[in-house]
Amino acid sequence: MKPFKKIYVLGAGAVGCFFGGILARAGLDVTLIARPDRAQAINEFGLELDCQTFHDVVHLKASSDISLLADADLVLLSVKSPDTEPVIRSIDSILPSHSVMLSLQNGVANVPIARTFIANAVYPVVVYVATGMIGHRTVKHHGRGELVLGSIDTMTDQDSKILAAISQLFNEARIPCSITQDIKKQMWLKFLVNCSYNGISAIGHVSYGDMVAVQEVKALIDKITKEFLMVAFMEGVHISEREAREVNESIAKTMTTQISSTAQDLAKGRRTEINYLNGYIVELGKRYGIETPCNLSVYAMVKMLES
Repeated sequence: MKPFKKIYVLGAGAVGCFFGGILARAGLDVTLIARPDRAQAINEFGLELDCQTFHDVVHLKASSDISLLADADLVLLSVKSPDTEPVIRSIDSILPSHSVMLSLQNGVANVPIARTFIANAVYPVVVYVATGMIGHRTVKHHGRGELVLGSIDTMTDQDSKILAAISQLFNEARIPCSITQDIKKQMWLKFLVNCSYNGISAIGHVSYGDMVAVQEVKALIDKITKEFLMVAFMEGVHISEREAREVNESIAKTMTTQISSTAQDLAKGRRTEINYLNGYIVELGKRYGIETPCNLSVYAMVKMLES
């Protein structure tokens, strides 16, 4: 198997810079594809990683030129969900056929979208990390940082070999990474967390720890979760109430100071991913005849703030 020597982060926001920076800190050849102002700042001064266990400045390459992907072995796709289709379309004629892509994105629809426009192997990654950008070149790490890999199709021997090599690469760089045979369930568990926390955090611009200190917010999260589980069941995903409760509670405990990516987007006047979070549950609810008033309320209020 061709080794993953040339690694690119396509969409170097907080998550992309965090994982790309740690891989580069471990000595791997990483290039960040970012907006011109961020790329310039990182090239001039380095990428600052303000993490819970270390504080370091990593010097790595950054660019806004997507043509560099012509020699990519591994691409970490971390653009916002609304940008998946246009970005993938733009690199279709650039990406070499051997390149492997990992989707480190929120929501559950990005891998099928990417695979519609490129023939490359694309795998979903469930990401549990709390990060934010300070300025153009500083990543603030609020907690966790592990990855779960899998295949949305029945895993072949080739898939297993590719994912094992990628998992080894991350683990050797001290990024905890595991492989699951049931990536769909793991994606939906993370999707639940996104629907439970992102929108509410954005509406109040409040951290996860402060959110759950309000009993009425905890009650709202419970109702959002009940709607979510009914929709998930119709999508063939079986998550128990206990599993849902545990994954929701773990986020508040392990990412206490995190303010959601949706809140960060609103603060910067950017388009959010809410259509792919609570909005997607509302859309699926309509398809299956399931009422989702709590998800709809969160979705509507974020859309109001977004506009």
